[in-house]
Amino acid sequence: MRIVVCIKEVPDTTEVKIDTETGTLIRQGIPSILNPFDMYALEIALEIKDDNPATEVIVLSMGPPNAEKNLRDTIAMGADAVYLVTDRAFAGADTWATSYTLSTAIKYIGDVDIIFTGKQAIDGDTAQTGPGIAEWLDLPQVTFAKKIHKLGDNRMTVERSTETGYELVEVELPAVITVVKGDKDPRLPSLRGMMKAKKSSINKLTVKDLPVDEENIGLSGSPTKVHKVFTPPKRKSGEIWEGEPEQLVEKLLAEIEDII
Repeated sequence: MRIVVCIKEVPDTTEVKIDTETGTLIRQGIPSILNPFDMYALEIALEIKDDNPATEVIVLSMGPPNAEKNLRDTIAMGADAVYLVTDRAFAGADTWATSYTLSTAIKYIGDVDIIFTGKQAIDGDTAQTGPGIAEWLDLPQVTFAKKIHKLGDNRMTVERSTETGYELVEVELPAVITVVKGDKDPRLPSLRGMMKAKKSSINKLTVKDLPVDEENIGLSGSPTKVHKVFTPPKRKSGEIWEGEPEQLVEKLLAEIEDII
């Protein structure tokens, strides 16, 4: 079995800056981490490998060349290989262009049984890239997955979180699965894994390596257009009232009357 886990490098801070002309994040000088939801997806993939050592777990990411440093941690955790899609032509991509580029890279890797992604990236919060990959590849998808209950005979039973509880969904493979925070935290890199990661090479793919339609990649191929970006004004600090309940109720009603 071959599993691809899509992982994004994201800013490790809430103090991000926006390029007002392009509407994209300015990442220079900002520390980065691997998207937490994607790490839960990797953990599920590695648990499958624990049960079936013949499973190959491949990490796929799209980002700048320096993302290689953080991506090596996934090898230290147990991933077998890492592909980094990196080229200035891919920069500024929205979820449409990102999912298209990643789906093209998945076709390049080939013979993939399961594609895991985090439910969303913490820098964009759109939750669109995983479903977008499924659409580009014309594969079934299960979103908001928490754990795998059964895997075999080209089918998989997935527990997916809902607002009221959970559902058990059986899906035919190959399929795309987006993952929420699970009951088990992602494992830490082992010493042996860190030694392996240090020696391993990262497979880098550029626009010349992938048969992409250049109208669907990067900023120019992104149909999402940002017209305005601004920082919300800071809210005023609240007030703390003390006193007897009856007095506080009267004061609250007076405040409401002044407003309306």
